[in-house]
Amino acid sequence: MNGSRAQESVAAVLGAGDPLPCDLVNPAGKGRVVLICEHGGRLVPGALGDLGLPAEAFDRHIAWDIGAAGVARALSQMLDAPLLLQRYSRLVIDCNRTLESADLIPELADGTPVPGNINLSAAARQARYEAILRPYHDTVAQVLDTRPDPQATIILMIHSFTPRLMSGGEDRPMHLGVLYNRDPRLGQALAAAVQADNPQLMVTENAPYRCSDLGDYAVPVHAEPRGLLHALVEIRNDLIRTPDGQAAWAAILARGLERALETLKETAR
Repeated sequence: MNGSRAQESVAAVLGAGDPLPCDLVNPAGKGRVVLICEHGGRLVPGALGDLGLPAEAFDRHIAWDIGAAGVARALSQMLDAPLLLQRYSRLVIDCNRTLESADLIPELADGTPVPGNINLSAAARQARYEAILRPYHDTVAQVLDTRPDPQATIILMIHSFTPRLMSGGEDRPMHLGVLYNRDPRLGQALAAAVQADNPQLMVTENAPYRCSDLGDYAVPVHAEPRGLLHALVEIRNDLIRTPDGQAAWAAILARGLERALETLKETAR
Protein backbone atom coordinates (compact mmCIF):
# COMPACT_ATOMS: atom_id res chain seq x y z
CA MET A 1 0.00 0.00 0.00
CA ASN A 2 1.46 3.35 -1.02
CA GLY A 3 1.57 6.14 1.54
CA SER A 4 1.51 5.81 5.30
CA ARG A 5 -1.40 5.85 7.70
CA ALA A 6 0.25 8.71 9.56
CA GLN A 7 0.29 10.79 6.40
CA GLU A 8 -3.37 9.97 5.83
CA SER A 9 -4.39 11.19 9.25
CA VAL A 10 -2.59 14.55 9.19
CA ALA A 11 -2.46 15.54 5.53
CA ALA A 12 -5.08 15.97 2.85
CA VAL A 13 -6.30 12.65 1.49
CA LEU A 14 -6.61 14.11 -1.99
CA GLY A 15 -3.44 15.31 -3.69
CA ALA A 16 -2.96 17.76 -6.54
CA GLY A 17 -3.38 14.99 -9.11
CA ASP A 18 -6.62 13.64 -7.68
CA PRO A 19 -9.95 14.82 -9.12
CA LEU A 20 -12.62 16.40 -6.96
CA PRO A 21 -15.10 13.92 -5.48
CA CYS A 22 -18.14 15.21 -7.38
CA ASP A 23 -18.52 14.94 -11.15
CA LEU A 24 -21.39 17.34 -11.81
CA VAL A 25 -23.05 16.32 -15.07
CA ASN A 26 -25.55 18.58 -16.87
CA PRO A 27 -25.54 21.21 -14.10
CA ALA A 28 -27.90 23.48 -16.04
CA GLY A 29 -30.49 20.73 -16.57
CA LYS A 30 -33.99 22.19 -16.44
CA GLY A 31 -35.96 19.06 -15.50
CA ARG A 32 -37.50 18.57 -12.04
CA VAL A 33 -35.26 15.62 -11.17
CA VAL A 34 -31.86 15.78 -9.51
CA LEU A 35 -29.92 12.52 -9.82
CA ILE A 36 -27.54 11.32 -7.12
CA CYS A 37 -25.10 8.45 -7.67
CA GLU A 38 -22.97 7.99 -4.55
CA HIS A 39 -21.38 4.68 -5.61
CA GLY A 40 -20.78 5.44 -9.28
CA GLY A 41 -16.98 5.69 -9.18
CA ARG A 42 -14.11 3.42 -8.19
CA LEU A 43 -11.11 5.72 -7.96
CA VAL A 44 -8.66 5.63 -5.04
CA PRO A 45 -6.65 8.72 -4.06
CA GLY A 46 -2.99 8.42 -4.89
CA ALA A 47 -1.99 8.74 -1.23
CA LEU A 48 -3.94 5.57 -0.40
CA GLY A 49 -2.42 3.44 -3.16
CA ASP A 50 -4.46 0.30 -3.76
CA LEU A 51 -5.73 -0.12 -0.18
CA GLY A 52 -3.78 -3.38 -0.17
CA LEU A 53 -6.13 -4.99 -2.71
CA PRO A 54 -5.47 -6.59 -6.11
CA ALA A 55 -6.62 -4.65 -9.16
CA GLU A 56 -9.46 -7.08 -9.88
CA ALA A 57 -11.13 -6.16 -6.57
CA PHE A 58 -12.02 -2.81 -8.09
CA ASP A 59 -14.01 -4.52 -10.84
CA ARG A 60 -16.31 -6.12 -8.27
CA HIS A 61 -19.45 -4.80 -6.61
CA ILE A 62 -17.51 -4.25 -3.39
CA ALA A 63 -15.76 -1.27 -4.98
CA TRP A 64 -18.64 0.43 -6.79
CA ASP A 65 -22.21 0.02 -7.99
CA ILE A 66 -21.63 -1.68 -11.32
CA GLY A 67 -23.57 -0.01 -14.13
CA ALA A 68 -25.15 2.66 -11.92
CA ALA A 69 -23.17 5.54 -13.41
CA GLY A 70 -24.15 4.53 -16.94
CA VAL A 71 -27.83 4.39 -16.02
CA ALA A 72 -27.58 7.74 -14.25
CA ARG A 73 -25.85 9.40 -17.20
CA ALA A 74 -28.50 8.10 -19.60
CA LEU A 75 -31.26 9.31 -17.28
CA SER A 76 -29.59 12.70 -17.04
CA GLN A 77 -29.99 13.08 -20.80
CA MET A 78 -33.53 11.70 -20.92
CA LEU A 79 -34.81 13.87 -18.07
CA ASP A 80 -32.56 16.91 -18.63
CA ALA A 81 -31.50 16.37 -15.03
CA PRO A 82 -28.40 17.45 -13.14
CA LEU A 83 -26.41 14.42 -12.01
CA LEU A 84 -24.06 14.37 -9.03
CA LEU A 85 -21.73 11.44 -9.65
CA GLN A 86 -19.32 10.48 -6.88
CA ARG A 87 -15.92 9.51 -8.31
CA TYR A 88 -14.25 7.53 -5.48
CA SER A 89 -14.66 3.90 -4.55
CA ARG A 90 -16.85 3.06 -1.61
CA LEU A 91 -13.90 1.03 -0.36
CA VAL A 92 -12.22 4.39 0.35
CA ILE A 93 -15.33 5.80 2.00
CA ASP A 94 -19.00 5.03 1.50
CA CYS A 95 -20.67 8.30 0.54
CA ASN A 96 -24.08 6.85 1.35
CA ARG A 97 -23.25 6.59 5.05
CA THR A 98 -22.96 9.05 7.92
CA LEU A 99 -19.79 9.57 9.94
CA GLU A 100 -21.31 7.45 12.71
CA SER A 101 -22.00 4.45 10.48
CA ALA A 102 -19.97 1.35 11.32
CA ASP A 103 -19.43 0.54 7.64
CA LEU A 104 -18.47 4.06 6.54
CA ILE A 105 -14.98 2.75 5.77
CA PRO A 106 -15.27 -1.03 5.48
CA GLU A 107 -12.59 -3.27 6.94
CA LEU A 108 -14.37 -6.26 5.40
CA ALA A 109 -16.28 -5.94 2.11
CA ASP A 110 -18.52 -8.94 1.34
CA GLY A 111 -15.98 -11.29 2.88
CA THR A 112 -12.91 -9.54 1.43
CA PRO A 113 -10.54 -7.89 3.96
CA VAL A 114 -9.48 -4.36 3.01
CA PRO A 115 -5.98 -3.99 4.52
CA GLY A 116 -5.80 -0.24 3.99
CA ASN A 117 -8.89 0.25 6.13
CA ILE A 118 -8.06 -1.93 9.10
CA ASN A 119 -7.63 -0.24 12.49
CA LEU A 120 -7.85 3.29 11.11
CA SER A 121 -7.60 6.01 13.71
CA ALA A 122 -10.46 8.40 14.28
CA ALA A 123 -8.31 11.10 12.67
CA ALA A 124 -7.80 9.01 9.54
CA ARG A 125 -11.54 8.35 9.25
CA GLN A 126 -12.25 12.03 9.71
CA ALA A 127 -9.66 12.93 7.06
CA ARG A 128 -11.38 10.79 4.44
CA TYR A 129 -14.77 12.16 5.48
CA GLU A 130 -13.58 15.77 5.14
CA ALA A 131 -11.75 15.16 1.86
CA ILE A 132 -14.39 13.15 -0.01
CA LEU A 133 -17.80 12.70 1.62
CA ARG A 134 -18.34 16.20 2.97
CA PRO A 135 -17.44 18.10 -0.23
CA TYR A 136 -19.49 15.69 -2.35
CA HIS A 137 -22.59 16.19 -0.24
CA ASP A 138 -21.94 19.91 0.10
CA THR A 139 -22.19 20.04 -3.69
CA VAL A 140 -25.42 18.02 -3.59
CA ALA A 141 -26.89 20.48 -1.06
CA GLN A 142 -25.80 23.46 -3.13
CA VAL A 143 -27.44 22.08 -6.27
CA LEU A 144 -30.68 21.29 -4.42
CA ASP A 145 -30.83 24.70 -2.73
CA THR A 146 -30.17 26.69 -5.91
CA ARG A 147 -32.73 25.04 -8.18
CA PRO A 148 -35.14 27.48 -9.85
CA ASP A 149 -38.01 25.94 -7.84
CA PRO A 150 -36.38 24.03 -4.98
CA GLN A 151 -39.62 22.68 -3.53
CA ALA A 152 -40.63 21.15 -6.88
CA THR A 153 -37.39 19.16 -7.07
CA ILE A 154 -37.48 15.36 -7.17
CA ILE A 155 -34.47 13.40 -5.94
CA LEU A 156 -33.70 10.06 -7.55
CA MET A 157 -30.77 8.07 -6.18
CA ILE A 158 -29.30 5.45 -8.54
CA HIS A 159 -27.69 2.28 -7.15
CA SER A 160 -27.11 -1.33 -8.17
CA PHE A 161 -26.82 -4.58 -6.23
CA THR A 162 -25.17 -7.94 -6.79
CA PRO A 163 -27.44 -10.96 -7.45
CA ARG A 164 -25.71 -12.90 -4.66
CA LEU A 165 -23.57 -11.78 -1.73
CA MET A 166 -20.60 -14.05 -1.11
CA SER A 167 -20.86 -13.47 2.64
CA GLY A 168 -24.61 -14.11 2.83
CA GLY A 169 -25.08 -16.83 0.26
CA GLU A 170 -28.68 -15.85 -0.41
CA ASP A 171 -29.90 -15.24 -3.94
CA ARG A 172 -31.49 -11.88 -4.71
CA PRO A 173 -33.78 -12.60 -7.65
CA MET A 174 -35.52 -9.23 -7.82
CA HIS A 175 -34.70 -7.06 -10.83
CA LEU A 176 -35.42 -3.72 -9.17
CA GLY A 177 -35.76 -2.56 -5.60
CA VAL A 178 -37.30 0.81 -4.77
CA LEU A 179 -36.32 2.13 -1.35
CA TYR A 180 -37.74 4.78 0.95
CA ASN A 181 -37.75 5.57 4.65
CA ARG A 182 -40.27 7.93 6.27
CA ASP A 183 -41.84 9.20 3.04
CA PRO A 184 -43.15 6.39 0.79
CA ARG A 185 -44.99 8.57 -1.74
CA LEU A 186 -42.73 8.41 -4.76
CA GLY A 187 -41.17 5.06 -3.90
CA GLN A 188 -44.47 3.22 -3.79
CA ALA A 189 -45.81 4.98 -6.89
CA LEU A 190 -42.62 4.30 -8.85
CA ALA A 191 -42.50 0.62 -7.91
CA ALA A 192 -46.15 0.19 -8.93
CA ALA A 193 -45.64 2.05 -12.21
CA VAL A 194 -42.56 0.05 -13.26
CA GLN A 195 -44.30 -3.21 -12.33
CA ALA A 196 -47.42 -2.29 -14.31
CA ASP A 197 -45.38 -1.42 -17.40
CA ASN A 198 -43.10 -4.46 -17.05
CA PRO A 199 -45.08 -7.42 -15.63
CA GLN A 200 -42.19 -9.78 -16.44
CA LEU A 201 -39.96 -8.02 -13.89
CA MET A 202 -39.76 -8.65 -10.16
CA VAL A 203 -40.05 -5.23 -8.51
CA THR A 204 -39.77 -4.97 -4.72
CA GLU A 205 -40.08 -2.23 -2.13
CA ASN A 206 -37.36 -1.82 0.50
CA ALA A 207 -35.48 -4.88 -0.75
CA PRO A 208 -32.76 -6.06 -1.07
CA TYR A 209 -31.99 -3.21 1.35
CA ARG A 210 -33.96 -0.92 3.64
CA CYS A 211 -33.37 2.79 4.11
CA SER A 212 -32.30 4.01 7.55
CA ASP A 213 -30.67 7.01 9.16
CA LEU A 214 -27.36 5.18 9.65
CA GLY A 215 -27.47 3.05 6.51
CA ASP A 216 -28.13 5.92 4.09
CA TYR A 217 -27.16 9.55 3.65
CA ALA A 218 -29.06 11.30 0.87
CA VAL A 219 -32.52 10.17 2.04
CA PRO A 220 -32.32 11.35 5.70
CA VAL A 221 -30.00 14.31 5.09
CA HIS A 222 -31.06 15.79 1.75
CA ALA A 223 -34.53 14.51 0.85
CA GLU A 224 -36.58 14.11 4.02
CA PRO A 225 -35.67 17.41 5.75
CA ARG A 226 -36.57 19.32 2.58
CA GLY A 227 -39.86 17.47 2.19
CA LEU A 228 -39.01 16.59 -1.41
CA LEU A 229 -40.38 13.68 -3.40
CA HIS A 230 -37.64 11.07 -3.60
CA ALA A 231 -36.80 7.44 -4.14
CA LEU A 232 -33.68 5.30 -4.08
CA VAL A 233 -33.54 2.67 -6.81
CA GLU A 234 -31.46 -0.51 -6.74
CA ILE A 235 -31.04 -2.32 -10.08
CA ARG A 236 -29.57 -5.84 -10.21
CA ASN A 237 -26.13 -5.28 -11.63
CA ASP A 238 -26.06 -8.17 -14.10
CA LEU A 239 -28.80 -6.30 -15.99
CA ILE A 240 -26.78 -3.10 -16.44
CA ARG A 241 -23.23 -4.21 -17.13
CA THR A 242 -23.41 -3.08 -20.76
CA PRO A 243 -24.31 0.29 -22.32
CA ASP A 244 -27.37 -1.31 -23.93
CA GLY A 245 -28.58 -2.59 -20.57
CA GLN A 246 -27.94 0.77 -18.96
CA ALA A 247 -29.90 2.60 -21.67
CA ALA A 248 -32.77 0.11 -21.43
CA TRP A 249 -33.05 0.51 -17.67
CA ALA A 250 -32.81 4.28 -17.87
CA ALA A 251 -35.80 4.18 -20.22
CA ILE A 252 -37.70 1.89 -17.83
CA LEU A 253 -37.10 4.27 -14.94
CA ALA A 254 -37.89 7.40 -16.95
CA ARG A 255 -41.21 5.96 -18.07
CA GLY A 256 -41.95 4.67 -14.58
CA LEU A 257 -41.23 8.06 -13.07
CA GLU A 258 -43.54 9.77 -15.54
CA ARG A 259 -46.37 7.41 -14.68
CA ALA A 260 -45.68 7.62 -10.96
CA LEU A 261 -45.92 11.40 -11.02
CA GLU A 262 -49.19 11.19 -12.94
CA THR A 263 -50.54 8.87 -10.26
CA LEU A 264 -49.47 11.17 -7.44
CA LYS A 265 -50.98 14.16 -9.20
CA GLU A 266 -54.29 12.37 -9.60
CA THR A 267 -54.25 11.23 -5.99
CA ALA A 268 -53.67 14.81 -4.80
CA ARG A 269 -56.77 16.12 -6.59
